[in-house]
Amino acid sequence: MRLLQVHNFYRQPGGEDQIFAAEHNLLRAHGHRVSQYTAHNDSVAEVSAASLAARTIWNPSAYREIQTLIQRESIELVHVHNTFPIVSPAVYYAARAEGVPVVQTLHNYRLLCPAATFFREGTVCERCLGRAVPYPALVHRCYRRSAGASLATAAMLTGHRAAGTWRTKIDAYIALSDFAKNKFAEGGLPARRIMVKPGFVEDPGYGNGTGGYALFLGRLTEEKGVTVLYEAWKRLGSVLPLKIAGDGPLRPVLHDLPGVEYLGQCSRTRVMELLKQAAFLVVPSLWYEGFPMVVVEALACGTPVVASALGSLNELIEDGVNGFRFAPGDAGALVSCVESGLRSESFLQMRGRARACYEQNYTPRRNYDILMQIYSAAARQDQSL
Repeated sequence: MRLLQVHNFYRQPGGEDQIFAAEHNLLRAHGHRVSQYTAHNDSVAEVSAASLAARTIWNPSAYREIQTLIQRESIELVHVHNTFPIVSPAVYYAARAEGVPVVQTLHNYRLLCPAATFFREGTVCERCLGRAVPYPALVHRCYRRSAGASLATAAMLTGHRAAGTWRTKIDAYIALSDFAKNKFAEGGLPARRIMVKPGFVEDPGYGNGTGGYALFLGRLTEEKGVTVLYEAWKRLGSVLPLKIAGDGPLRPVLHDLPGVEYLGQCSRTRVMELLKQAAFLVVPSLWYEGFPMVVVEALACGTPVVASALGSLNELIEDGVNGFRFAPGDAGALVSCVESGLRSESFLQMRGRARACYEQNYTPRRNYDILMQIYSAAARQDQSL
């Protein structure tokens, strides 16, 4: 197939970028010709707030450029990963004008929540879910804590809902989990067009888990459960050391905590080494994670995961099989999970099952098969419109 991938990079790299790149390599490895149209949010500093707000709703330059690219490369299907804020929903209309089917991966909850996170003031917030006008986000300045930015995002969502963009211009949606699919359907997207395809990783090899430490990988921010981690390791530091790879505004919270080693940002090679040797990965998130790739990477290494029982993590982690789940925000429950696992040697016993979970669900081969099914469904849907 002749495919076009579209992606708007955020300033901070994340799992969306990883999936975008991985799918590009996967498709090319199977003989598809893949073109790309990208934008980067580093460029927003070069435009005025008013101009950026207008582009968020509709970017005429992106429309023309994508339409030209579709024509020049004889594109057969457009796969969009992120349009916010520079590319804008104009991409869908450009593809429709050329009669090309569109697939949209739902990496976050932007179409339902202006902040894209369903998270506010330290807890899950769904006040904008299903609203034609997401006015609570304006009241609380949910996007970047800015009234103007929140208004622009809410205007984009409100306008395109009214125009029917999400219902008529996208042929298939990819949700990363059943939880996300159900949430998007609850928020008004056409459920029959939402298909589930998780992320995947290349096989990093099996680890032995004999490093004698727990591992946290990710941004040191409130929604990632850093304060929960802090409270838990005030008690666990003498039982099992914790290594932290990542950075963020809450780094000072973990400063000089006994039993905790801060590693900062690490290369992917180093991350894989850490995962293979870790007794387990800890994911104490307080928000609805889209699809944390670090969990799949851990499973691929045979490393169990101790995670909050929240959102997609409930699907990724099966208690006593490939890890443990604990009540979100409950540091005491996290401590109990870790102490129980260490006492019974459950973490070592889970390693084979964690690896089997990866092999059954998150390999490139499995992912490619699902992706082709979705592309076929999108093409059929396009013909029926």
